[in-house]
Parts: sequence; C-alpha cells; structure tokens
Amino acid sequence: MYANPSLETGIGSYTYTWAIGVPGYAVASPMTPFGLIEKASELGAKVVQFADNMPLDGFSDEKLLELFQFAQSQSIKLEVGSKGLTSERLKQYIVVAQALHSDILRFVIDENDYQPSPEQVIDIIRPSIPALESADIRLALENHDRLKTVEFAQIIQACNSPYVGICLDTVNSLGVPEGTAEVIRELLPFTVNLHVKDFTIERLEHKMGFKVEGVPAGKGKLNIPFLMQELRALGKCKTAIIELWTPFETTLEETIARENHWAAESVHYLNQFV
Repeated sequence: MYANPSLETGIGSYTYTWAIGVPGYAVASPMTPFGLIEKASELGAKVVQFADNMPLDGFSDEKLLELFQFAQSQSIKLEVGSKGLTSERLKQYIVVAQALHSDILRFVIDENDYQPSPEQVIDIIRPSIPALESADIRLALENHDRLKTVEFAQIIQACNSPYVGICLDTVNSLGVPEGTAEVIRELLPFTVNLHVKDFTIERLEHKMGFKVEGVPAGKGKLNIPFLMQELRALGKCKTAIIELWTPFETTLEETIARENHWAAESVHYLNQFV
C-alpha cells in the first residue's frame, strides 16, 4: 500500500515481554536472544531489536559473535537497546552495537531513580557523537513517560547530528500526558526508529476514568497507514519494530499464548506497508 523498500518489519524483546519474563511472573523457560531470532524468522520479520528487558552487556565477545552469526544464518538484522543513559553505559552499548552490526542504538533515558535533565542528557551524548559517527550507529532516544515531546526535540536539536534521533513509541507519552497525534507531529521529523504499539482507550463502566490497553497492530486507535506514509516521505526511519502491551490472562501460560498470537497477527498486518 505504502511500499518503502528501506523500511522493514521487526520484532523486539518487548513483543514477547511475558515470554521473556516480567518481575513477579516467573517463566519456567524464558525466551532467549537466540529464541527471539528464531521467532522473527518464523514470522517473516526482518529485524530483531534487543531492549533493556533482554540486556546484552553481560555477553562475552565470543557470545556476541555467536549471536550475530546465528542472526546472519536466519537472514535477520539486529538492533540493540538499553536504558539508563549515562556516559559509561552509552560507550558500553556502542561496543555491543558494533559487535552485532547494529546501526541503531535505542535508549530509554531513565532507569529507576535515575532521571537526568535534558541539559544533562545533552552533555552525556555530545562527547560520544564522534564514536557514533565513526561506527555509523544512530542513537535513538525513546520517548517515555517523563519528558515532553518539546524536551526531546530540544535534546535532538542541541546535539545537532544526524547520528542522534528519536525512537518514536506510539503510546508511551500518554503518561506525560500527550496524545499520539501530538507526539507524531512533533517527533516524526527526528524519528530514526519506530515502535509500533497499537492500543485502545475505553471509558470504565462506572464512567469515572479510562482504561488504556494494548491490542494487535491494526486493531486499535493508532493510524498505522498514515504513520507509515509519513515515515516513507521523510526517509529517515529504516525499521518498524512491533511492541505489544498484552493484557494478563487468567494464567501466565494463557497470556504467553495470546502474546504469540498477537505477534503473528501484528507482523502479518504490518508487512503490507513495508
């Protein structure tokens, strides 16, 4: 429909959050990075993004090489991500991204009680821009639920480098709160990586408040055709990574089964646009 040969469908470790493991919900056999690559191959996705719920900084050089070679054997491209943006962690993950031949390094700025100001974030990123340029890696800051879109835009503009951009998440900023249309309007020009996370918003039965829940891509309020069309026109974003907010079912096993079904449904839907 809106074919863009440079835009590819991917899955990530937040596509299979329950199968990988959520604190307080023990999984007998958690999905591994190798298992996530196998899932991508089975579903016809072209990219796998490892995020902070599947950290790779503990992997040896040999293990990272094994992971990269396995992805190559499955014709899967890898992307790397983390959270808690400090100078040390940024340098560490540039090395991990290089080992996996990832041209995207997605970062959530905050971690637990660590919440740097926009000015601090700029001071952290600027010294690492030469390393990003040398490695041909684009740092993608994910809009989360603390900073506003205008603050993210200010960070990107202050860094003033094509190697620093936005990982646009289509739901996170509801926590600020900012609407999806506002987030897309303000941050799409800086977007180098996309998280496709569809959702519904329903008024509670007693009418006092709303419930926000995830749904498979194409089944919610996110205007995915418009989003893909706009990304195609801008030409900066190469991958669209499916993320899911799968509600908990009666049991963990049922939840993981639903997560699997939603992942397959979402990849099938998104592939028509890329």
